[in-house]
Amino acid sequence: MKSIIIIGYMGAGKTTVGKALAKELGVMFYDLDWYIESRMRKTVKQIFEEMGEERFRHIEHNMLHEVAEFENVVVSCGGGTPCFYDNMDYMNQAGETIYLKASSETLHAHLKMGKGVRPLLLNKTPEEVDVFIREQLQQREPFYEKAKHIIDVNVMDNFDKINNTVQQIRELLNV
Repeated sequence: MKSIIIIGYMGAGKTTVGKALAKELGVMFYDLDWYIESRMRKTVKQIFEEMGEERFRHIEHNMLHEVAEFENVVVSCGGGTPCFYDNMDYMNQAGETIYLKASSETLHAHLKMGKGVRPLLLNKTPEEVDVFIREQLQQREPFYEKAKHIIDVNVMDNFDKINNTVQQIRELLNV
């Protein structure tokens, strides 16, 4: 089986769906940000702060090429991963790409409920977060839309719906 690579904006559920899909398929799951953190022994936030975004994107690009070469894996990527270098074209060549598509309103709601700290959203008011998400989503959408498969996740707010999304992916990919 080729890699299954899940992309989308932060808060779309890439890690949640990726973990569930990998478990269902009996394969390894890799979150690209976690992989980078374990290899670099620093958080993504620390890498951004110490080295800047350009250096982080270079590291991310190299680590993506490493992970996507593994067989029988599900990989979830950071929200910006498809937008730099030739990453989106590479991901399409390396495996099956799935874009978890959600509206900016849904993403904002998911991010408010989320437990993790999102460095890009720190110190922003809810209104600023809303504008930020809309603007970034508009910039990133052309990259995301290059995915081989697109799944609407606007209603993925409970475990049954997450499982339905996993089943939808399995049917799309025939796995």
